[in-house]
Amino acid sequence: MLNMIETGVDSSLPPVLLAHGLFGSGRNLGGLARRLAETRRVISVDMRNHGDSFHDPDHSYPALAQDLARVIEASGGKADVLGHSMGGKAAMTLALTRPERVRRLVVMDIAPFAYGHSQTDLVDAMQAVDLTGLRLRSDADARLAAHVSDPGVRAFLLQSLDLKADPPRWKFNLDALRDQMPLLVGWPEIAPGGFDGPALFLAGAESDYCRAPQAEAIRRHFPQAEIRVIERAGHWLHADRPAEVAAAVEAFLA
Repeated sequence: MLNMIETGVDSSLPPVLLAHGLFGSGRNLGGLARRLAETRRVISVDMRNHGDSFHDPDHSYPALAQDLARVIEASGGKADVLGHSMGGKAAMTLALTRPERVRRLVVMDIAPFAYGHSQTDLVDAMQAVDLTGLRLRSDADARLAAHVSDPGVRAFLLQSLDLKADPPRWKFNLDALRDQMPLLVGWPEIAPGGFDGPALFLAGAESDYCRAPQAEAIRRHFPQAEIRVIERAGHWLHADRPAEVAAAVEAFLA
């Protein structure tokens, strides 16, 4: 079972399951979790090979979707499911293959589409950092800066560096993520139209993850999809426009 953080209160509606993106953890969607937990039970998970969840060489989307299905089965049998980026693809795979487990679906800045980019350079960067003797996050940032120039990306990655471990370690199965990267940026062969329930797709206006070809793929796979663009937001739209994204998600799930 995935590592879970449960917050909020039981209500007449099923729980909300939150699935984070690549190199993240259940804490990444904390702002949304706090907002939704005011009226709902919320389950934030660490995806496999991330955070405090188990490591496994299989990081395909069918495997990730099965992990989410197990959490839902242990938490009442049905849930509203929200996923960002990698977590969004896992959530879509779940909805298309196990639609009986999903009441409503929210996907943030990703589509059922095979993208051409790769994040292997970040795997390379983390594996290149000498973690020997690290005790301060500032020192870890200085070492990572030799490989990653963007301070925001470094801050994001360093959230998953366990400095209390002896020796310090990344909370990722980096070997598996490197090996499975083609699957992560791709999309599994799943027949479209397997989920006809309500679906909300939020796209960052400054991101290129949900342009016209991706929107076409969304509508082909999810006939009831509503696609909404969040202005002045990039791929991390819930960090760029937290209040607007939280209000849109809350209204849709209600």
